[in-house]
Amino acid sequence: MTEFKQAPVVGSKRVDAGAPGTKAKVYFTRTIDAEHLIKLYNLVNENIYGKVAIKLHTGEKHGPNILPRDMVQAFQATVPDSAIVETNTLYPGDRYTTEEHRDTLKVNGWTFCPVDILDEEGDVALPVRNGLRLKEVHMGGHLTDYDSLIVLTHFKGHAMGGFGGSMKNIAIGCASGQVGKREVHLVVDDMPANFEEWPMKEQFMETMADSAKATCDYFGKHIVFLNVMRRMSVDCDCAGVAAEEPTIADIGICASTDILAIDQACCDMVFTKPEGDQKDLVERITSRHGLHQLTAMRKQKMGNPQYELIEVE
Repeated sequence: MTEFKQAPVVGSKRVDAGAPGTKAKVYFTRTIDAEHLIKLYNLVNENIYGKVAIKLHTGEKHGPNILPRDMVQAFQATVPDSAIVETNTLYPGDRYTTEEHRDTLKVNGWTFCPVDILDEEGDVALPVRNGLRLKEVHMGGHLTDYDSLIVLTHFKGHAMGGFGGSMKNIAIGCASGQVGKREVHLVVDDMPANFEEWPMKEQFMETMADSAKATCDYFGKHIVFLNVMRRMSVDCDCAGVAAEEPTIADIGICASTDILAIDQACCDMVFTKPEGDQKDLVERITSRHGLHQLTAMRKQKMGNPQYELIEVE
């Protein structure tokens, strides 16, 4: 892996990073294993209490890039009264219905702890305060059963969003399959058969920010973010075995209490890799206008684009 001291503290030059001021803390390790994941989590978990949801993308059947089960199992074992949480998908596939979803969970080995399919019994509307495009988003109804939320994210590319970081993980991942996800994709009344005809680029990034803001506002201080930068295909884990093989080297793990800072830092680390290494993922991000996710979060005052990257051995 190419050496670097740290990513730019004022954010990617491709995003207007704002004025001088305070910086959010983003903890970073180059070592991707359970020990370091737990170590970073322990640096940001001061306000995690009570019944804890761990939002994880558990993937389609046999997905080659999902987070390692053993690493997640070791991590979850350190979080009292915790469960993995997921929602059903908008598209037909391995996780379209709760029954299909539970079968996929077994195939992928997510059997070591409770897995709560949040929209199994319906949804709940959460308000979007001063939303860019949405006034409310319907989340999986069980989400409000939890006191705290750990957003454990496999950072990678995404067919529509350009990249999937912490924001995408909760923006799409907490929204209910047949109501909330339609709202976020802006296809409530008319859902074109070809997803390439769905609303994309800036408007999609803004609806995702609205959705993520609703969840962040609900949990307040009781939410933390962990981004694992390994096997970063240009495709989301939604693609399952059809996902493109990653062409960028693994980078490490980030942790923060600031959703914008952590996604900003991960994008910066991707963009500052040598061009031959990052070319495919950068092309996926820029072609979908993915960096507008960061701009939208700034508009929503969801976090700080300026950060201090603190490396942890």
